[in-house]
Amino acid sequence: MTEISKTYNPKEIEDKWYKYWIDNQYFKSKPNPDKEPYTIVIPPPNVTGVLHMGHMLNNTIQDVLTRKARMEGKEACWVPGTDHASIATEAKVVAMLKEQGINKADLTREEFLKYCWEWTEKYGGIILQQLRKLGASCDWDRTRFTMEPSLYEAVIDVFIDLHNKGDIYRGHRMVNWDPQAKTTVSDEEVIMKDVQQKLYYIRYDGAEGSVTIATTRPETIMADAAICVNPADERFQDLIGKKVRIPLINREITIVADEYVTMDFGTGCLKVTPAHDQNDYALGQKHGLEIIDILTDEGKLNEKALILIGEDRFVARKKIAKLLTESGNLVKEEDYKSTVGTSERTGAIIEPKISLQWFLKMKRLSEPALENVMNDTIQLIPPKFKNTYNHWMANVRDWCISRQLWWGHRIPAFYMPDGTCIVAKDKKAALKIARDKYQLFALSETDLTQDEDVLDTWFSSWLWPISVFDGFKETADGEPYNEDINYYYPTNDLVTAPEILFFWVARMIIAGYEYKGTYPFKNVYLTGIVRDKQGRKMSKSLGNSPDPIELIEKYGADGVRTGMLFSSPAGNDLPFDEKLCEQGRNFSNKIWNAFRLIQGWEIAPSAPRGGTSPIATPPLGDGGLAVAWFRSKMNKVVVETLDHYNKFRMSDALMSTYNLIWDDFCSLYLEMIKPAYVDGKGLPIDQETYNSTLEIFDELMRLIHPWMPFISEEIWQTIRERNENESICLAQFPQGGEVDEVLLADFELLYEIVSTVRNTRNSKQISPKEALPLAVKTENQARYETLSGLIKKMANISDIQYVSDKADGVSFVIKGDELTIDLGKNLDIEEEKAALQKDLNYILGFKKSTEAKLSNERFVQNAKPEIIEKERQKLVDAEIKINALEEALAKLG
Repeated sequence: MTEISKTYNPKEIEDKWYKYWIDNQYFKSKPNPDKEPYTIVIPPPNVTGVLHMGHMLNNTIQDVLTRKARMEGKEACWVPGTDHASIATEAKVVAMLKEQGINKADLTREEFLKYCWEWTEKYGGIILQQLRKLGASCDWDRTRFTMEPSLYEAVIDVFIDLHNKGDIYRGHRMVNWDPQAKTTVSDEEVIMKDVQQKLYYIRYDGAEGSVTIATTRPETIMADAAICVNPADERFQDLIGKKVRIPLINREITIVADEYVTMDFGTGCLKVTPAHDQNDYALGQKHGLEIIDILTDEGKLNEKALILIGEDRFVARKKIAKLLTESGNLVKEEDYKSTVGTSERTGAIIEPKISLQWFLKMKRLSEPALENVMNDTIQLIPPKFKNTYNHWMANVRDWCISRQLWWGHRIPAFYMPDGTCIVAKDKKAALKIARDKYQLFALSETDLTQDEDVLDTWFSSWLWPISVFDGFKETADGEPYNEDINYYYPTNDLVTAPEILFFWVARMIIAGYEYKGTYPFKNVYLTGIVRDKQGRKMSKSLGNSPDPIELIEKYGADGVRTGMLFSSPAGNDLPFDEKLCEQGRNFSNKIWNAFRLIQGWEIAPSAPRGGTSPIATPPLGDGGLAVAWFRSKMNKVVVETLDHYNKFRMSDALMSTYNLIWDDFCSLYLEMIKPAYVDGKGLPIDQETYNSTLEIFDELMRLIHPWMPFISEEIWQTIRERNENESICLAQFPQGGEVDEVLLADFELLYEIVSTVRNTRNSKQISPKEALPLAVKTENQARYETLSGLIKKMANISDIQYVSDKADGVSFVIKGDELTIDLGKNLDIEEEKAALQKDLNYILGFKKSTEAKLSNERFVQNAKPEIIEKERQKLVDAEIKINALEEALAKLG
């Protein structure tokens, strides 16, 4: 056995083993009909991204699930990849070009896209390289990108198919416009924020009277199409149908009536601006009002505003307020708290805008996706998110899928000179349709103009579980392009964040049922948000997010992986503290030092047949008993841990394993079998116990491997000589085995005895080196005799006597048996009497409360039988302890 170094050096070990795994292609997967597939697709991070704490949490969980499946003999396939992220990437490239003195507007589309590809090739792979540092066991040969040719083609084909089915259409709608990115964003990408604003009261004058409205947006009054009042509002009934003039521009508008207006809100009069408010747009449609759009795509006033042309909307707001004051139309201003929509990507305040866009009808498509989540065909973990999902999907709106950008999947729509739109894969196909359908034989490709817009980024990522396996590609005779899609799809688990449950998860489910007739994954594990100690979401802008790579360098990848998952139940936020990573590192060191301890033991030679060993090995308690106990304990914990995995209780699975190694193995088992020291020298351990201990360590490393892949591989390789190219990655994951509950109960008794004796020593300030005699009053002497060697060793007991009466010394009751430590000269009688009386008073109180519970008819009628039996047993145990304490007090006088 190769001796490991004195201290654990994570970096050296991590680099060595990750290279070994890659060189031996342990993560590589291909369809194998003899093995059950286990498939998981990575939520593709943006090519603009670098590893953050959310990625660490998400990808650690994915890696744990993948490694465990691989060890269980499944054909594990974890597909990595990145998303082209239209808005984010284009913003990065525009900013880069600006620094070089280049304006996007001065470039052709092809020139700009060249810069985008250069940027993507330079920076797009950073996050995937960082995931390797974490230990991610992805099949890197399968890395996909949403803009690579095969996936690009899939997006275009799906657009054409849905358009041909009548699900995609083009029309004018009120959309969310991001003036900074100069594109539409979906409803789900709008973040509502509370802001403190001014509420402006503005008077509109007319020949037959005046009205005053209240608005937070005086800069839009030039786009007003009407004033609206409630028909039941007596204050304004005489004005309905009359006209008033818009201040500053003097254009006349009509006062209309509609029950939409709330009479007791504001002034009871509402300015209707159909081009710049969603609700006003609906009112405008109902009353046939003119739509006047006074803002440019950049959020500046245009010529239709008539005044302050070219001014930014927020600058114009202040200037309009000043002009209204000067004209006498500003009645008053008030501070006002309201909410505004902001762009998730740029933070810009969203501008409602009427725009010609492409939309996908969602009602038909959403039905199977809603039904199969609500009936648990697809499991959301935790299930509390089903309510959110149901609300979104039951009230789904058509999806605006076009974006006014250049980087992305360009919409396959081509316009003839007269504006007729043809949806086709390319110009050649569009020209064929034009000739076949419209008989335009003189038309050429140069006469066709492709739509300038690209598709929403989510329109490519919703196909991800299918497209990564080329599931949309077919051979010439209509067969699947390869065997991957039929083998790996549907996938097993998806690990993602609740924030994109609708953005991405719901849409992938929709695509799965539409194109494969089944779900894309069986389980959706929703992680929580990583927050700092103050409860704030970790972000670069707040400066409260540590660099994951720096954490790995400081604590080791295994330390960070376990640190992230020590307290991260599904769906609940993770209150991150760097001390968790420190705890993870300490766990690594604990495992390392435990193995070093075992390696350092001298082994007694096996006794020759018919003879005796040349080295006399004194009894060390029962090594075989300790081994049997730990194997039983480990088998029980393994079964519990597997149950946690099956129920996606990931933190519980980790903590069960952690406690088994730290407490049961390192603190208890090793102490039981540890060779004694005589004259400063450790005695040898018997070969059988030593071999059993190495076998146990082997299984523990396999159990912890999904969580701590690096240190487990290093130690597993060292436990015994392995075959060439052998790895713990492919070793069998523990399955549990026989559990001796009687033996486990006996050892619970052992812990309690040892713990009580040690606490008594501490309280009496008796040296742990001073051996003490122990008397036991029990009806099951054989039980204690079996444990006697371990009791003596671990509690430093000189002798165990079995008595029928009360013995002299300090007494305590365990499981109905009375045990007494003879302290001799160390016993202070008065102090002991006081301690016994205190214990007696507590037990008497406990007995009284238990009796009250059992005499409560409602409790007895409603409680489960096993609960009632447990309370009755507590009463019996209390009676035994009371008798023992009273006898002990009587004996002390």
